[in-house]
Amino acid sequence: MTRALKTQWHNLAFSGLILHEILDHPLEDETPQARLKEIGMMTILYTMTQAYQNLTLSNIIEITELTRSGAKETVDLLVRRGMLKETMVKNSMGRGTARQFEISEEILKKLSAFSGQ
Repeated sequence: MTRALKTQWHNLAFSGLILHEILDHPLEDETPQARLKEIGMMTILYTMTQAYQNLTLSNIIEITELTRSGAKETVDLLVRRGMLKETMVKNSMGRGTARQFEISEEILKKLSAFSGQ
């Protein structure tokens, strides 16, 4: 199978997995709008990961053009779901801390099983 086709299948598998995880397992008091935002955010975060970009709140805000509170709200729901893992790292200036995220191992394991890898 060509690399381009394999990448397409992998992306399709990720989209299907994310749709299933978010739509079939709603959080308590979560709105349908929040679930749609989570699906979109996971798609963006996956794309950022594929492009080797750090998943920091600042980078997410730069790409999505959301407000800090808007990005934080959606990312926090994904952390709560266990789809993202959050760590504290030094900020870009090296003085303070920043929140950095990565797609959880659990999601990546499900993805590899789902896509047959």
